[in-house]
Amino acid sequence: MITLGRLNKVELRDIWKSESQDFTPWLAQPENITALAEALSMELEIEAREREVGPFRADLLCKDLIDDSWVLIENQLERTDHSHLGQLLTYAAGLQTVTIVWIASRFTEEHRAALDWLNEITDERFKFFGVEVELWRIGDSIAAPKFNIVSKPNEWTRSITQASRRIESEALSETKKLQLDFWIALQKALEGHAFLRSRKPRPQHWTTYSIGRTGMHLGAILDSQKSRIAVELYLGDENAKSFFGQLKADQVAIEAELGHAPAWMELPTRRACRIVSYRSVTDPLDEASWPELIAWISKTLEAYYRAFHKRVSKLNVSATSGDSGAYEAEGSGDV
Repeated sequence: MITLGRLNKVELRDIWKSESQDFTPWLAQPENITALAEALSMELEIEAREREVGPFRADLLCKDLIDDSWVLIENQLERTDHSHLGQLLTYAAGLQTVTIVWIASRFTEEHRAALDWLNEITDERFKFFGVEVELWRIGDSIAAPKFNIVSKPNEWTRSITQASRRIESEALSETKKLQLDFWIALQKALEGHAFLRSRKPRPQHWTTYSIGRTGMHLGAILDSQKSRIAVELYLGDENAKSFFGQLKADQVAIEAELGHAPAWMELPTRRACRIVSYRSVTDPLDEASWPELIAWISKTLEAYYRAFHKRVSKLNVSATSGDSGAYEAEGSGDV
């Protein structure tokens, strides 16, 4: 006889006591935001936590990397209420073009209907999703999350499918094709790495990896114009200047751990800062050189992760100041 386990539902508050202190930080972890993104047919990258939008503070502000659009996530560990619905409408009014994801333990029929109605009457600049989160375990196993979409924009599934097919069918230039092939090869080289998991390879000259804290990431760069490759720590949010200064105070120890001295780029005229290591090459798009280039990028990414992962988790937010109203994100592509 085949013995099967039994699914047991877990109360959300048994695992997450607080929305702001427990659930939102959990959701912000790369593997968890990826699980939500898969349920939504998106590719999400977190830009900020607890971002002010008008009189409220949104839980998570993300970018959908498929179309570079803003996605705002509001969390609620109870059943939906009118207060949160009002906040969502305020966010939509403040951001003008945005996808809003409302996560709750249970949606009432009136709030589900309200999201359906909003998706019907608003134009394509606005998209509203209702998502119920559940926790399940089998026997004594650890609890596992499940995201159930209860409301979504009209024709969402069809439009996503059409967009995917259009992207796949678009003819890539020779340079774009080589960039895509390079990142696919690098992704395969890092398959066994526990932490360096990149987003889906794309035909562009950079790719990114989580460093475990929002507002920053590791990046790998393939710069054919300047005949070089690079690995960097990119600090991109309103805390960037303060965080950069805190890291630079530990420059000697960091460079000893890296085994070389990177370029410390504060970029005073921009919000972002970068710590970047370059390597000059003859032609980064020459496939014959790729094994050597991939080996260098892999080794350098690992060194960066070891040197910065624990340090960035301890950076002091209270020492920061900046423009909390700026939403423009700067990508790793500026090389």
